[in-house]
Amino acid sequence: MIALRVSGELACSAERAWALVADYGQDPRWRAGVTTMNPQPPGIVTPGTTTEEVLRFGGRTYRSGGLVTSVDPGREFSWRTTSGLRASGGRILEPLDDRRTRLTLHAQVRPPGILRLFEPVLTPLLRRQLLADIGRLTRLV
Repeated sequence: MIALRVSGELACSAERAWALVADYGQDPRWRAGVTTMNPQPPGIVTPGTTTEEVLRFGGRTYRSGGLVTSVDPGREFSWRTTSGLRASGGRILEPLDDRRTRLTLHAQVRPPGILRLFEPVLTPLLRRQLLADIGRLTRLV
């Protein structure tokens, strides 16, 4: 199992950050490799929101279903996959002041099949990708 936790600072209010990170429809704008993200219902997540995600990583395409399991509005939410890759995680926002917010992304991923043998290589690659995602989100806000 790969466990990741990365944080970065966004130059915006927590409300603005929440509008982006809690709306899965925005994910293709800031998450590398996400070609399709279809949340139901669309908009800000609520407990029970489902997703259909298509992700390109390492030259392969992965399709996963997801479920939002808990939401603390404006602050954090948790998710888990329901099909495809086995993973879970969440997004946490911490207001630093009126114009700065810390975003923390955390995930636990169980690579499928033989890819489990490559966890020592995949872990830093996935960590780098999450940090780059926060960088793209920083430029977006």
